Amino acid sequence: MANGGIIGPINDPTRGPYTTTFTSSGTYTSPGFGPGQADYLVVAGGGGGSGSQGGGGGAGGYRTSFPGGTKLSIPSSPVPVTIGAGGRGGDGGTTCAPVRGCSGSPSSFNPGPAGITSTGGGFGGTDWVGGTGGTGGSGGGGSGSSVFYAGGAGNTPPVSPPQGNSGGDGTTTPLFGSGGGGGAGAVGTTGTGPSAGPGGAGLSNLITGSPVTYAGGGGAGARTSAIGGTGGSGGGGNGGVPVCSPAPLRSGQAGTANTGGGGGGGALTGTPGVRYGGGAGGSGIVVIKQVCASPTFQNAPGVWSINDAYNYKKAGTWTNAGPVSVDYLVVAGGGGGGGSGDCVTAGGGGGAGGYRTSFPGGTKLTLTAVTDYPITIGAGGIGSTGYPGAGGTSGSPSIFSSITSAGGGKGATYAAVGLTGGSGGGGGTGGPIPTAGYAGNTPPVSPPQGNAGGSGTAYNPASCTYSGGGGGGASAVGGNGSGGSGGAGGAGSANSITNSPTTYAGGGGGGASTTVGSGGAGGGGAGGKGTPIGNNGCNGTVNTGGGGGGSAAHRTAPTIKTGGSGGSGIVIIRAPGGAVLSASPGTNTVTTLPAPAGGCKVATFTVSGTLTTG
Repeated sequence: MANGGIIGPINDPTRGPYTTTFTSSGTYTSPGFGPGQADYLVVAGGGGGSGSQGGGGGAGGYRTSFPGGTKLSIPSSPVPVTIGAGGRGGDGGTTCAPVRGCSGSPSSFNPGPAGITSTGGGFGGTDWVGGTGGTGGSGGGGSGSSVFYAGGAGNTPPVSPPQGNSGGDGTTTPLFGSGGGGGAGAVGTTGTGPSAGPGGAGLSNLITGSPVTYAGGGGAGARTSAIGGTGGSGGGGNGGVPVCSPAPLRSGQAGTANTGGGGGGGALTGTPGVRYGGGAGGSGIVVIKQVCASPTFQNAPGVWSINDAYNYKKAGTWTNAGPVSVDYLVVAGGGGGGGSGDCVTAGGGGGAGGYRTSFPGGTKLTLTAVTDYPITIGAGGIGSTGYPGAGGTSGSPSIFSSITSAGGGKGATYAAVGLTGGSGGGGGTGGPIPTAGYAGNTPPVSPPQGNAGGSGTAYNPASCTYSGGGGGGASAVGGNGSGGSGGAGGAGSANSITNSPTTYAGGGGGGASTTVGSGGAGGGGAGGKGTPIGNNGCNGTVNTGGGGGGSAAHRTAPTIKTGGSGGSGIVIIRAPGGAVLSASPGTNTVTTLPAPAGGCKVATFTVSGTLTTG
């Protein structure tokens, strides 16, 4: 035939413009239909909130053409994409790390005059080291103090339309409320006497097909009886609230990953002035929505030639002809770390979330064409709130099809048991509770989904030492506590299902009187140190399934200290390049891997949603 042959029934295999989402740096290649025009959304990393009554971090710069703006020209050659990291949160002042947070890093699509670069959000101010907020895409909030400190300027360097707003000012009125970080849609709120300033609101965008809000400013941390600032919509972290609140809320909360949200400022509580750290800024994101360059790809007439069929297949818009075999990685939420409150106690680290994968070389799952598959992302467990160990929880399971990974077990405290799980929680410092760690791979699967937690050690009055055990990790048991040294969290496992090696499911470190247990590789939070005033455990990293760190109380001045929360889980599915997949809601993504992966499709779920096969 002159047209090369007619194939198939009347059908339209196209699915409109092709949308690609980057949550980590990479390379964009026009997906099968050559040079053309594309809408874009480029959000930079949010600024870190500062510790000790710190200002909120500013949101990462927000630049977009969607809807109705000027599109970018897409060349036929690959285009570099950079995803900006969120800025580090300021320390609470109980270690040698700086109290002031750091600015976020820029995100870019084809950096240079022909591309788009958004600037990282500014850090929050703190009067410990200079209270003015940092400038950036959106500015950080100024510190409240007896000396006036302004919020940092947004839209720096200036672009049009503006990429963000200024941070709120601190106030000189007692209780010296600090300012919230600026957001993409609004300035940060200025602090008042009784209240720290909320972060500025972000902006909603439909470029992925679902409304998602990005680039909210971080809320400011409060002092003594003041009210903490809430994070701005779009991933801004809440500011720390003082002593009348549960201890986990006194540290500034991190901005949400891949929103560019600013981190919340940490609180300052009472006398003698216990200082809490600020939250890290959320990482950025880049979304490219390319329209078809040729009418050949815009629609099919109901029947099509062999050449057209080949082009649709290459562009990834041909429906799946039948079942598709896929690899998977399913990681559950990590367990919360054990708390402490008696003067000579430390909590065990939370166990990592269960880790189950077929990649590489395992048994794949077979998916049916034109089917919705629900995906559940397990939440991280909550850290215990200290003596008598109230409130701690294990992580929640993550589920894809027939694969369920169990949540990590919570770490033990002085007066409350830990739990078994995907990986088990670490043992505490004893008393009425045994110091032994808790079993992993519960319920049992093959290959094992995790390991046991380590044992803690009881208080030794001769040396005034005590320690918690580390939570188990995907590839190793948690370390045992020894004397005044907490057990390290068990190491996680590295996986290259996304074509980039990433380590998941590390156990949380045990708290201890003298030397904290380090978090296991793969997102495990470090334990807290008992001296000089006691410390909370660190949180597990989001979307790694890392366990939370156990806390430790001061040996001569009992104070309630809280275990870190476990990190949420993640589900990743890898399919052949010809498969047609979509993911919802919009924070979940489907990307096409470049060579040498052969154009494989990778669906990444960081929140619960639905995978749909074509």
